[in-house]
Amino acid sequence: MIDKELLALLGGNKKYIFICAALSLSGLLAGVAVTTGICLALDGIIKGERLSASYLLAGGLILAGIAVRFVSTLLSGKFRSFLSAAVKKDLREKLYDKVLRLNETSAEQLGAAGLTQVAIEGIEQLDLYYTSYLPQFFFAVSAPFVLFAVCAFVNLKAAAVLLACVPLIPVSIILMSKYAKKIFAKYWDKYASMGDGFLDSVQGLKELKIFDADGARNDLMNKNAEEFRRITMKVLVMQLFSVTVMDLVAFGGAGAGIAVDILTGAALNPAAVLFLVLIAAEFFLPLRAFGSAFHVAMNGATAGKKILTLLKTDEPEWGDAELDGGGEIVMSKVSFSYDGLRLVLSDADMRFEENKLTAIAGESGSGKSTIVKLLTGAKRPTAGSVTIGGRPLASLSREGYYDNLAVVGCDTYIFNDTVRNNFLPSAKSADDADIWAALKKVNLDGFVRENGGLDKPISEDAVNLSGGQKQRLALAVNLASPKRIYIFDEATSNIDVESEAIIMRNITALKSSATVVMISHRLANAEGADMIYVIDGGEVKERGRHAELMKTGGVYSRLYTAQKALESGYREGEKNA
Repeated sequence: MIDKELLALLGGNKKYIFICAALSLSGLLAGVAVTTGICLALDGIIKGERLSASYLLAGGLILAGIAVRFVSTLLSGKFRSFLSAAVKKDLREKLYDKVLRLNETSAEQLGAAGLTQVAIEGIEQLDLYYTSYLPQFFFAVSAPFVLFAVCAFVNLKAAAVLLACVPLIPVSIILMSKYAKKIFAKYWDKYASMGDGFLDSVQGLKELKIFDADGARNDLMNKNAEEFRRITMKVLVMQLFSVTVMDLVAFGGAGAGIAVDILTGAALNPAAVLFLVLIAAEFFLPLRAFGSAFHVAMNGATAGKKILTLLKTDEPEWGDAELDGGGEIVMSKVSFSYDGLRLVLSDADMRFEENKLTAIAGESGSGKSTIVKLLTGAKRPTAGSVTIGGRPLASLSREGYYDNLAVVGCDTYIFNDTVRNNFLPSAKSADDADIWAALKKVNLDGFVRENGGLDKPISEDAVNLSGGQKQRLALAVNLASPKRIYIFDEATSNIDVESEAIIMRNITALKSSATVVMISHRLANAEGADMIYVIDGGEVKERGRHAELMKTGGVYSRLYTAQKALESGYREGEKNA
């Protein structure tokens, strides 16, 4: 009924659940007071009494009950609203902080659509679990016992029958819960899958139109929507069936209690019998409302489990040491495996020296990008060590290390914001002069001045920039604030020759003041590197400068020669065309 892990997520906000339950209980007692007042007044009328103390007592009970019920309902609504706001705020902060602490691979595996659904719709559903289900649970558990204590003074047998019938509702809920959990798990999976598919379709709409695949995609989305409709109908059928069962139990139990009250109430006055008749339904209404909230809770609990899974995702461990020993990076006997079975990197010894440009070369899938993940701390070695400035990477403060690190990749994200605001995350202290200086280094200052200046808005996914301009802007963002370590992961991929030359010129210039690591699919860019490591099959097969590696006739020489031949053939083809 209650998930301890989900309850623990509330922290100090748990008290508001019990406050809401207590207010509901006080409202119930206020309702009993109103019923009592009405019955006392009727008793006086039946007995033919004129204005007496019993009428004053009845009026006082009715007025006090109405006032308490009003205040209890008002306060309960306010506390629920406060709990709802606190839950949403705290959970979204926890999720956001968790995603920030995760390495980029884990965050990418969750997917943009999955993260969005968990952080928005998932928390909304979990909020209902906290604000509707849990307060109602505690209220529903305590209400029958309170009413039994009240009714036992009037007719013990009738009160006992009513109390005995109450557990039939939780029994029906328990019987439905196993089936409900499976249904809601499938429902949420279908919902998330449909959301992922929709986002993918929107993001890839251009490609779908180009390849004339939009019709097939439409059919797939219709199929997913139909599957979601079917599982939604199953949820509704299950809810309707369980509500029907609870209604039968509730009204049947109330009827049984009323029957016993009437049959055994010969010795009671009519007002006492009427009191038990009116109160009989109150025994079952809290649990009836709880049963309705149960279906909401199942969806919220399912979403909550996904949130818990995300919050429990392993994240890299960091220390609190500062990077004060220089920017030299040393990988010693480093091995790494993604699945614990196959090594993608084996016994790698590499040194990335300060004030030098070190290039990493190798075929696709050889382990180059894995090395970048190890250098940035996104992944930790299965064996061996990575040290920065003589300190183990894991012992460094994450914030301190990242303040000294810049990573430029082929897919560096450019925010849907102004040019100026794109610089702020990495260069908080940079002023306009620093930004213009960085833009000038990458030959973008003229373009920006002619198109609105630093207030020029960048469209989503930088669609109003060319591929080369986007990469040069990404480089400029990282140049605006000096770093001790620069890592370029295919930063010149899929761009024009002019942009490639500009980026390479800046990369080469950076080595005068920083440790520079470069991965490039085009080996011609590695010719000027001070050291080249050649990765093949997850192992460092060769190391040295360009001229030395070409003389050995090994892996590097073979790859370089093959690339040159392809480039020459391409140029020859352009001339003939």
